Amino acid sequence: MADVDALVTRLNALGIRTAPVEHAPVENNEQWAEALKTAELPSKHVLTKTLVFKPKQPKADPIAPIMVVIKETTAASSKAIGAELKFKDLRLASEDVLRDVFQTARGSVSPFALGQVAQEHIGNVRVVVDKALLDDGVQLGFHPLDSSKTVFIDGAALTRYIASVPGLEHVVEMDLAAAAAAAPAAAAAAAPRAAKKPAAAAKPEEPAGMTKPGIQTRKSENFSKWYQEVVLESEMLSHYNVSGCYILRPRAHFVWEQIQEFFGAGIKAMGVRNCYFPMFVSSQVLEREKDHIEGFAPEVAWVTKAGSKDLNEHLAIRPTSETVMYPYFGDWIRSHRDLPLRLNQWCSVVRWEFKNPQPFLRTREFLWQEGHCAYFSKEQAMAEARAVLTLYRRVYEELLAVPVIEGEKSEKEKFAGGVTTTTVEGFIPETGRGIQGGTSHYLGQNFSRMFNVVVEDPAPSAGAERPKLFVHQTSWGLSTRTIGVMVMLHSDDKGLVLPPRVAETQVVIIPCGLQAKTTDAERSRVNDACLAAEARLRKAGIRVETDLRDIYTPGFKFNHWELRGVPLRLEIGPKDISRDQVTLVRRDTFARESVAMGSMEETVSLAMVKMQGEMLAKARKAMDERVKVVLRWEDFVPALNSKCLALIPWCEREECEEQIKTRSTRDVMADEPEDEREPSMGAKSLCLPYAQPQDPPIVHGETKCAQCGQNALRYALFGRSY
Repeated sequence: MADVDALVTRLNALGIRTAPVEHAPVENNEQWAEALKTAELPSKHVLTKTLVFKPKQPKADPIAPIMVVIKETTAASSKAIGAELKFKDLRLASEDVLRDVFQTARGSVSPFALGQVAQEHIGNVRVVVDKALLDDGVQLGFHPLDSSKTVFIDGAALTRYIASVPGLEHVVEMDLAAAAAAAPAAAAAAAPRAAKKPAAAAKPEEPAGMTKPGIQTRKSENFSKWYQEVVLESEMLSHYNVSGCYILRPRAHFVWEQIQEFFGAGIKAMGVRNCYFPMFVSSQVLEREKDHIEGFAPEVAWVTKAGSKDLNEHLAIRPTSETVMYPYFGDWIRSHRDLPLRLNQWCSVVRWEFKNPQPFLRTREFLWQEGHCAYFSKEQAMAEARAVLTLYRRVYEELLAVPVIEGEKSEKEKFAGGVTTTTVEGFIPETGRGIQGGTSHYLGQNFSRMFNVVVEDPAPSAGAERPKLFVHQTSWGLSTRTIGVMVMLHSDDKGLVLPPRVAETQVVIIPCGLQAKTTDAERSRVNDACLAAEARLRKAGIRVETDLRDIYTPGFKFNHWELRGVPLRLEIGPKDISRDQVTLVRRDTFARESVAMGSMEETVSLAMVKMQGEMLAKARKAMDERVKVVLRWEDFVPALNSKCLALIPWCEREECEEQIKTRSTRDVMADEPEDEREPSMGAKSLCLPYAQPQDPPIVHGETKCAQCGQNALRYALFGRSY
């Protein structure tokens, strides 16, 4: 979404002088009017609403959204607007249209969103402006793409802004009040003479641009839409005007900072040092390792121009950094005494080629860490790869309260150019799908041979020349996908649920029990008690915030902070003060308890520790119940259809793995349609777990693969996945 400052700069360039009025975030026009009561406003002004409609169209036609800019008090007749524009069956547009076309969200829609529409869409957009907004001298209130701010401009400025939008061709002015009044009269004139039973009163259409409080989609009914709502409404991220890219907002970035701190301390204890390499890779270097780049080739983004000039050599934006870093390893490593070389960098990478981006899970640019190390021996390198994998497991389980399964990837699923890929795999019970959490690779000598990273043998045979030995290497990476896994697993129909260890705000304090008849002295006494409790908790190292906004009820505040995932809520009212206590409420279970004010710090700290542990235990129980040992093929697809993962005896052949994916896809597609918005329907190998089932154990030469009947080597975890 656009930056407000950038919008104001654009308005100034058009000769439109305005300064945003800041206020509390609002979720409807009533709250908007209330929030502006204390602000200095133009003497003659009106508030507006901006509706977005989508007409009924043939599927093959490009979407033609209709933006209606209207007085806040005026009704919009979709039939009259449709007749004017020669469209039928106008319906309020979905959130997908607001996001994908206008790069905005409910609550923040205004004509300024037109400036965010991509050129491929803008020619199809229709704009209807209420003539009543164009009266001279009236200042019109709009949200400047942010529901916590308001700008005022006159009708001429509105017209000037709309006219400045490149490629916008269809703009109509209508007397929408007259059109709305005429619509019922026309309907009455056309009514048949025979009396009919009066129809039940229809619910008024709700503008797509207005925000309902909370999450509107149930997790159990439409998981994908629910997830999108949670990450947006909880202010974890916002959409950006480049498809597949997202803005990490402070609440999400704080989680990433906690991961950086925890993991960074772990690898520094192992002797790993931080560095940073440029993001650009020359095509010559990138193509030197064909096996490696083959896996990434469709995803590589290229820089081909500088200004208006074509570059002599195209530059790739790193999809990963093996080919970026390893040419320099050869310069830095001259002797076995230079080993081990252990480096890590925190950076972003770009992987471009995919159709359906998912916040945190599948984005064109994402943050991650990537470690790259060189060792003298295979044993040293493999030991490090496993040690890093253990750290990844601890990040998930100790910070994010997400249980994972450690194991190795199959030959088909391993990292391109590597020898062995180790992985931690998560599980989302609501969808029955696995999700890769982080990988640590033993690269062998593949890259050191390619980039000539060699040392002399420190112990050659007597009298022999010192032979050159290629070093053994590892690489390992963990990304902001971690945040998405955490959100999908823990959050609920009320919004985000955060484990206390990674919550930016661990406790919110809300004054309660205040009424209209409450005296100012009593109100101040309660607010002071809240602030005193905040100071004590803050001194104890607890991240706490007090919500003293007096324009909202306690119930509204409860919903506000529950939506944003704050782990604990403390309620303080006159009765609590008289009893020298506070009321503590947990976000995950909504369990309530009274806490003595004298032991508040200790009780709150223990409650967070208990909540963290119980969230992990609950998630582990759900995963353990859904990981099934399956010995026969006829039980395999039914297990998947029951939203389970399957541990099967497996021969570990790539041909067999392809057959499993094909057969499981075909078997399920017989009675379930493919959904392009959902992950792959066919099963794939997730990992070969290090913790192998023992009931029954694999008996080499006797136990057969569940799919092909050949000798099984190990149990493999298969499932549908993200």
